[in-house]
Amino acid sequence: MEWGRRVAGNGTDDPKSVPRPITGLAPGATLPAGDGVALDASITPASVTVPDSELPRYAGRPILFLLRYMRHRLLGHVMVFGAVCMAIGSIVLSSYGIRHLVDLLTAQSPGMRNPAIWEAVGGLIGLIALDNISWRIAGWFAARTFVAVTGDIRQDLFRFLTGHSPAYFAERMPTSLATRIATAGSVSFTMENMLAWNVLPPALNVLFSVCLMLSVSTLMGGVTVAIAAVLCFVLFRLAVRGRGLHGHYAAAAAGLEGETLDVMGNIGLVRAFGMRNRERARFNALTRKEMHERLKSLRYMEKLRMIHAALTAVMTAGLLIWAVLLWQWQQATVGQVVMIITLGFAVLHGTRDLALSLVETIQHNARLSEVLSSLLVPYDMPDTDNAVTLKGPVLGDIRFNDVSFSYPGSAPVLSHFDLHIAPGTRVGLVGRSGSGKSTVLALLQRMRFVQSGAILLDGQDIRDLSDDALRACLSVVPQDVSLLHRTVMENIRYGRPEATDDEVYAAAAAAGCSGFIEALSEGFSTLVGDRGVKLSGGQRQRIAIARAFLRNAPILILDEATSALDTESEEHVQRALDRLMVGRTVIAVAHRLSTLRNFDRILVMQDGRIVEDGPPTLLERRNGLYSQFLNRQMAHT
Repeated sequence: MEWGRRVAGNGTDDPKSVPRPITGLAPGATLPAGDGVALDASITPASVTVPDSELPRYAGRPILFLLRYMRHRLLGHVMVFGAVCMAIGSIVLSSYGIRHLVDLLTAQSPGMRNPAIWEAVGGLIGLIALDNISWRIAGWFAARTFVAVTGDIRQDLFRFLTGHSPAYFAERMPTSLATRIATAGSVSFTMENMLAWNVLPPALNVLFSVCLMLSVSTLMGGVTVAIAAVLCFVLFRLAVRGRGLHGHYAAAAAGLEGETLDVMGNIGLVRAFGMRNRERARFNALTRKEMHERLKSLRYMEKLRMIHAALTAVMTAGLLIWAVLLWQWQQATVGQVVMIITLGFAVLHGTRDLALSLVETIQHNARLSEVLSSLLVPYDMPDTDNAVTLKGPVLGDIRFNDVSFSYPGSAPVLSHFDLHIAPGTRVGLVGRSGSGKSTVLALLQRMRFVQSGAILLDGQDIRDLSDDALRACLSVVPQDVSLLHRTVMENIRYGRPEATDDEVYAAAAAAGCSGFIEALSEGFSTLVGDRGVKLSGGQRQRIAIARAFLRNAPILILDEATSALDTESEEHVQRALDRLMVGRTVIAVAHRLSTLRNFDRILVMQDGRIVEDGPPTLLERRNGLYSQFLNRQMAHT
């Protein structure tokens, strides 16, 4: 049954006809049971690969970081790398099989029948078949294992990133951080693929080939090993020297991605100020910088390839001449010469492939290092090791005890600040900008830590509470409402994800927003757009109020909830707020003093201190700051 039919005739401000009315949480009532959401088992906390407390140790250590995740999927990696070893072993043993077959063929006339020849052919065919089967086994397990590692990394990085305080995001570009999570997953996937298909095969090829070569000529095998080792070492050292170039490119690429997303997310601002051409020029400059850094990185790699190509050509020619001389001196059979030449090519080309793969791996390693250094910054406001939850019903008793706080590099905002708010009390904070009102709300929400003193909730220091326990006690209706690019239903349900549809409908009706929601193209299933752009300011506010109704927390924080609204929207929102405040402890910051007339107390703040405290009617009669603010607003209406 459609919601419009179930509450037919219900006005936007009449909550009486809703199926399950949402009431205020009376002081002493218990909290709703949790605010979690049902998730797939693969991303629940039980599947956490690396705990948050350990992740910062991997900042700037990408190899150890990746190895930690590979170890978590040990069986899958053993199957992949084991199959690769089997495939390379088959390839190298094929050279021995060819040698054996050539020796048999050259030892007799073409017309003679020798069963050993067909046995050699069968053995060679078996090795070829084993080679192909092994690669397919490796590819099959790699498809699942490498993708799973990518998912593990992205889940852990997202979980860790969302644990940072607002101060962390205020100092960084959030869009750039988001792209870094995706980059970490894709770069890790690329590095695993390179390890399995580009690094391990040539390394094993060289190792197995040298072992077979030593069986023919110890001297030749030893010289080949020495040359290959020197070549790998030189190229690897040169590659490491270019790590800085790769790091500069990674930083430039990440910066360009972040700038692009930042502009796209604020395109309205760009167009409003006619800054399209300026932003295009800025983007072009950043693109040129990124291209320049990438060009330097690629050219350095190409120089290494040219060096290796020249050295490989010389050494391959030398090995070929040496093998033929061994045959002339009757120190090697034709089959052994063929095997030596085949293995020599395999060793020298293997060292080339290995060295160049390591060069590319270092390039990806630099990018992953940049990502981890940006994301894995230790939390500045972590839960304490013995963080607790509030036991029993939450009353909503709030107390600031001798609290002092200052922002970095600034003078103290609050100094020895004291405040007690009794359960179920409505308290309004007023004062000029910079007086400390917003800081009081931020400290209560633990967006910042107090630097001395304590904030108590029902007698419990909020620093000792787990973050989830504190959030469960609070509902917030801000001035700038945050909506996700999801449906109206999902945005309201964000207050309590386990709520039923009926409870969401009831919360919407109580907030006075059922009417306009039903008028939307798809009702509660309508997507609200990026940050709720499809809704008006008043509509977004009422969605936020519905979300707070659904959350049903004992403490309600109103931060300029109506200051940006027109008169008609403010009336709708204010009536919804009046219903929402019933039975809760309310702390409201407001510039429009008319919204605080029904409050129990008004606190007038100045320079981080409370200079007036009392009921609105009492403060109106005094010739104080509150009276001055009120008269000034009345004069402008």
